[in-house]
Amino acid sequence: MTTAELNPLPSRSVFLGVDVGTGSARAGLFDENGKLLGSASSPIQIWKDGDCVEQSSTDIWHAVCAAVKSACSLANVSEVEVKGIGFAATCSLVAVDAEGSPVTVSWSGDSRRNIIVWMDHRAVKQAERINSFNSPVLQYCGGGVSPEMEPPKLLWVKENLKESWSMVYKWMDLSDWLSYRATGDDTRSLCTTVCKWTYLGHAHMHQMSEKASRDMEACGWDDEFWEEIGLGDLVDGHHAKIGRSVAFPGHPLGNGLTATAAKELGLLAGTPVGTSLIDAHAGGVGVMESKSDSDSLTKVSDVDTLCSRMVLVCGTSTCHMAVSREKLFIPGVWGPFWSAMVPEYWLTEGGQSATGALLDHIIENHVASPRLANRAASQKVSVFELLNNILKTMAEDTSSPFISALTSDMNILPDFHGNRSPVADPNSKGVIFGMSLDTSEKQLALLYLATIQGIAYGTRHIVEHCNAHGHKIDTLLACGGLSKNPLFIQEHADIVGCPIILPRESESVLLGAAILGAVAGKNYPSLHDAMKALNAAGQVVHPSSDHKIKKYHDAKYLIFRSLYEQQLSHRSIINEALA
Repeated sequence: MTTAELNPLPSRSVFLGVDVGTGSARAGLFDENGKLLGSASSPIQIWKDGDCVEQSSTDIWHAVCAAVKSACSLANVSEVEVKGIGFAATCSLVAVDAEGSPVTVSWSGDSRRNIIVWMDHRAVKQAERINSFNSPVLQYCGGGVSPEMEPPKLLWVKENLKESWSMVYKWMDLSDWLSYRATGDDTRSLCTTVCKWTYLGHAHMHQMSEKASRDMEACGWDDEFWEEIGLGDLVDGHHAKIGRSVAFPGHPLGNGLTATAAKELGLLAGTPVGTSLIDAHAGGVGVMESKSDSDSLTKVSDVDTLCSRMVLVCGTSTCHMAVSREKLFIPGVWGPFWSAMVPEYWLTEGGQSATGALLDHIIENHVASPRLANRAASQKVSVFELLNNILKTMAEDTSSPFISALTSDMNILPDFHGNRSPVADPNSKGVIFGMSLDTSEKQLALLYLATIQGIAYGTRHIVEHCNAHGHKIDTLLACGGLSKNPLFIQEHADIVGCPIILPRESESVLLGAAILGAVAGKNYPSLHDAMKALNAAGQVVHPSSDHKIKKYHDAKYLIFRSLYEQQLSHRSIINEALA
C-alpha cells in the first residue's frame, strides 16, 4: 500500500502540471474546474555556442523541485490534495548512463551538459544525409527530418563524441526523462516518440479497443530506418536505449512518485504520474476544447469543431497544431502523427523556430534598447507594452489609417533560425527590408511591429498550406507568453483572417500537463474527457472588418512570400559563382 492510499480523503482534488521550457521550469496547480490555484517558476541554465545549445538535467530537476514547492506554498495546497501530476517539456534530447547520471553531449566535455536543446542546429548535415535515404518513415514528418528532431542529433553524437556514445544507457526526450526521474518507469510517450523520433504510432491502432492497458510494447520502430542511417545499434535489446514500451499521454506510470522523488518535490509517494507531452502539445491539450459561445451554434459536432481549429503555442518558438480524423500528408509540415496529442486523431504540426526569441533578438540588439528598457522599468510595464503604446502614438501623430500601415515600407522574413514549415528549409535566413539610419525608439517600434507581422504572415502561410492539403481550419486558439500581447494577437487575426480564441486560464501548457495527472489519477475516463471538462474559453479576438486592413495585409503577404523566393534566387546565383 502506498503512502497516498493511507491518507484520508481531502476536501478537494488538485492536479499539478510541470512545464520545462527553454528558460525556466514552471509548476501550476489546478482545481477540478480547470482553474489555476497558483503557479511558480525557477530559472534553468543554458549554454549556447554557435549552433550548439545545451542544458543540464540535474539543474532542470532542481528547478522543477523548487517550482513545485513554491507553487504548492503560494496556492496553499497540501501534498494530500495533489491527485495527479503531469510533465511537459521542450523536445530536447537527454543522455544518461546506467546509473542515471548525466553523460556529456558537449564539445566542452562538461558532464553537466547532457541535454541537446530542441533549438540546437548542430546536426543540419546529418539531417540532410538522413533525408537522402528517402525512408518510408520520412513521409510522416513532412517528407524529411528536421535538425531539431532526435535522429540527426543522435547521429551527430555517434560521429563526433564516440566516448559519450558508448557510455549512454538511455536516450530520452526531456519530458519522458522527467516522468522517468519521478517514477522510475522508462515507458515513453506516443507524443515524443512519434513527433521527434520517427516512431510510427499508428502501429498501435488495433490496440485502441484494449481499454484495460495503454502501456504497450514498442512496435512502431522501423528497424530498417535506424540501420540505414547508421544507428543500427539503437535497435539492440528491443530498442532498450530509445524505448521498449510506449503509452498514450496520461497513462499512469509505475507506482506513481517514488519515495525519493516525492521527498524532493515535497509531495506524497505514490501520487499518480501520467505519461508526458511535449510542451507545445500540452498547450494544445490545455486549449483545444475551449468553446466560445458561437461554437455550439455553428458546428454540427464536436469532431467538426476540433478539426476546424489550429492551436498556436506561442513562446520562444511557435508551434501550430491541428488534428484530423483521417491522415493528411502535407509537404514541409510535420505529421501526420497518430494519437500524438489527442488520442485517435492524426496530428499535423507546423512551426516557426524563432518567434519570441526573434522579437527579443530584434529589440535587444537595437541601439535604443537600453533606453527603452529603462523607461519600461520606471513605468513598471513590459517593453512590449511600451512599444505598443509608442506605435499607437505614432499612428495618431502621422494620421496613419491604422497601426499596421506604419510598416508600409518595411518587410521582414522571420527565418532567422531557418524555416521549420511550410518550406522546411533550415538554411533559410532572416530578411529585413526597408532600413534607414534612424536609431530612435520609434524606429525600433516599427521594427518590432514589422517582426510581429512577419511572424503572422508565416502563420498565414502555414494555415493556407494545410488547408490546401485537406484541412479546413477556420479558427485559431492561442496560448503561451506571446498570446498575452494584444498587438501580436490582433495582427494574427487580421493577417490570417480567422477569429482567435484565448483560453480562460493563461497558463495553458501547465493546464495540459495537469490534465495528464488528472487522467493518470483516474479522475476522468480519458484524455479527451478531461480536456472537455477542464478547457475553458476566455476572450475571442476577431479580424478587423475594415476592408482596407485586409487589402493592405494581402499586399504585404505577397511581398512576404517573394522575400523567400528572392533568397533562393540569390543563393543560386552565389552558388554558381562559387562553383
